[in-house]
Amino acid sequence: MHLTESYYPADTSRPVLELTLGDLIRAAAADSRDAPALIGVSVKGAPRVWTYGELLEDSERAASWLLERFDPGSHIAVWAANDPEWLILQCATALAGMTLVTANPALRGPELAHILAASHADAVAFGAEVRGTHMAPILFDALDLVRLRSRTERLQVPSIIPFEGWLDATRETPIAAEFPTVRPGDAIQLQFTSGTTGLPKPAQLSHRAMITNADFVNARGGTSHAGVSVSPLPLFHTAGSGLAGFGTFLERGTLVLLRTFDPDLALDAVERFGATGLRMVPAMFRAAIERTAVRNVDLSSLQTVSSGGDSVPWELSREIEEVFGAPLTTVYGQTELSPILAQTSPDADEAERWGTAGTPLPQAEVKIVDPQSGEIVRIGEPGEICARGYQLVAGYYGMPDASAELIDDTGWLHTGDLGIMNENGALTITGRVKDLIIRGGENIYPREVEEAIQLHPDVALAAVVGVPDDRWGETVAATVRFRAGLAPLTSRELKDFLRPRLSPQKIPASWFHGDELPANAMGKLQKHRLRDGLQRGAYKKLLD
Repeated sequence: MHLTESYYPADTSRPVLELTLGDLIRAAAADSRDAPALIGVSVKGAPRVWTYGELLEDSERAASWLLERFDPGSHIAVWAANDPEWLILQCATALAGMTLVTANPALRGPELAHILAASHADAVAFGAEVRGTHMAPILFDALDLVRLRSRTERLQVPSIIPFEGWLDATRETPIAAEFPTVRPGDAIQLQFTSGTTGLPKPAQLSHRAMITNADFVNARGGTSHAGVSVSPLPLFHTAGSGLAGFGTFLERGTLVLLRTFDPDLALDAVERFGATGLRMVPAMFRAAIERTAVRNVDLSSLQTVSSGGDSVPWELSREIEEVFGAPLTTVYGQTELSPILAQTSPDADEAERWGTAGTPLPQAEVKIVDPQSGEIVRIGEPGEICARGYQLVAGYYGMPDASAELIDDTGWLHTGDLGIMNENGALTITGRVKDLIIRGGENIYPREVEEAIQLHPDVALAAVVGVPDDRWGETVAATVRFRAGLAPLTSRELKDFLRPRLSPQKIPASWFHGDELPANAMGKLQKHRLRDGLQRGAYKKLLD
């Protein structure tokens, strides 16, 4: 393919899968009944194992249990760590014709109350403990807030489903003689977006979109049939439940599900279970790489490793492949795209594998447009990435105005991400439309500056934002996390390092450092929180 403008037509060579999750697990149980499907691993206790036959039986009994208490079409929220019960509940709601509402277990009372109210949740399933936090008091606070809102809004207070003992209880339930009809286009999840602006919004994702997307990611990434995939990715995100969960089931593989992320637990799981694949976000890979420097671990079983959720700098990509001994495939997308739009191939050369987000996956039509005019830009020119195809969210639940703002009247979803497309269709992400820095009328893309800073061997992570300036309108500010055990550099040393690499206007005028930079649960930097922190003086200024 040799493109002349930044428009990539949909590749229709691989079909959209007209499947529901129920169809998928039933087919897997039919042809791979005794194969291991799911292994739950935590820091404490022995692994818990399900074959495909056991997964289907537990899911059908759990679905029958739900149908005795709730109607098809109900919204069932889940607020827990990566417990196997989470994924079984997902299979059960899918079989019962219900929609799973996913919630980050790190949420506190008011945040959880928003999720429950905005999704009109009929019930909430929860784990007793996550990372030492007892969940019940927080849940009761959230329910009290929903109860208060129910007096003025048409809300019901959700029922409670404690995970402790729940699965044993469902096993006493007879399997229903008949389950509701579920169609591929029906909603499988309400996934709340990260909420970088305003409150998080509930994106309606379909069975068809999430399962097909997982299939396409498997094919591009070279996932092994019946392989073993280790994943600490949170299930409440599409990457954890969809790509790792549904993707493994499509290949009749074994998902080794880490209850929470711990770098040693992840490394041990790869070695113990002979993992062929490992999925982690960049921050997780950084933590695991630091541990490999002080301990021995056998990673030779790995065939591919996968990352995404945030930018993966060139140097980190190289280091991941060197340490883990397998080709890296990176993904780019967002929740509203179910979730992946583009991906690199492990067979691609280093320039594409480490320097781009890859080409669009099948059945996705992609263009890059000028954010002001909406016109398609020339190859190599930056603009907003837009997408159209099977994978688009069916809108935000109960939010028609926000849905109309996301998807225009010609069916194009506007991602809010800035990027460029090369003549082969590979995308390079340059930042967010709202993160673009305009200094004296000149556009500066934060990611370019961040990647240049991160080439310094002492730098572990860098985040760049624009700050107000009377003369220039905005200037560039950089906040840096240095590698463990190293003293902070001076701003002069960092500027000297950047001078051969960046033009003068792109070099940050102000420099700060912090041990932790604000990120969401997937490790993606949150620039709005960083700006707020800088304004509050939360980060130390580097010496000149």
